[in-house]
Amino acid sequence: MVELTALAWALLAVAALITGLSKTALPGAGTLSVAIFAAVLPAKQSTGTLLLLLIVADVFAVVAYRRDTNWRALLRLAPAVVVGLGLGVVFLALADDAWVRKVIGVILLAVIVVTLIRRRMVATVAGSGSHRIAAATYGTLGGFTTMVANAAGPVMSMYFLAARFSVKEFLGTAAWFFALVNLSKVPFSVGLGLITVPGLLIDLVLVPAVVIGALSGRWLADRLDQRLFERLVIVFTVIGALYLLLF
Repeated sequence: MVELTALAWALLAVAALITGLSKTALPGAGTLSVAIFAAVLPAKQSTGTLLLLLIVADVFAVVAYRRDTNWRALLRLAPAVVVGLGLGVVFLALADDAWVRKVIGVILLAVIVVTLIRRRMVATVAGSGSHRIAAATYGTLGGFTTMVANAAGPVMSMYFLAARFSVKEFLGTAAWFFALVNLSKVPFSVGLGLITVPGLLIDLVLVPAVVIGALSGRWLADRLDQRLFERLVIVFTVIGALYLLLF
């Protein structure tokens, strides 16, 4: 902790605030947090440190939308998500910090592309193929991306939109999906050495920012220009991803 500069702490605090906001008001914004954490901390440690903050934010999302969950959709996704998580665990066990850093950058760029084309593809996904194929595809990709980079938000958002969920059903199903998946990642993260004592100390400092972000999310949701915010998130996430790939 003593090695972090004031600027690094400021960036981590902003990322923690965004983490809370992304769970209660701005789905997909969490990719910016992933980029900031991976840029400030060692790549592998960043995933474990951010994971614990995500779990804190998940609590607020589940409480807010606990009655609006499509459990059938979650059960349909479960087998593929387990496969994706397993692939992510294997990758993290074999890859060094440099490779993880690069892959996080690639994943971030990929989920940005998914975000940009999501609205155009929703109708196509919803009207073609079986639900099983869609669940297998998005579930596996979501499991892998969340294990490796905590960056499954845009991928799973696309699946939930394609399923034509109402707004509350979307938020409730997503809240429980990420709460359950993130909790299941904890043992693997501990076993792989991604959750460390220094990381826990950093989390203790940053938890208040997550709480503030989560509590502010519902209030801010109706007052922010969503389109402008999404564009800013995309721009800064691209910068973060390119930083991870090039430096």
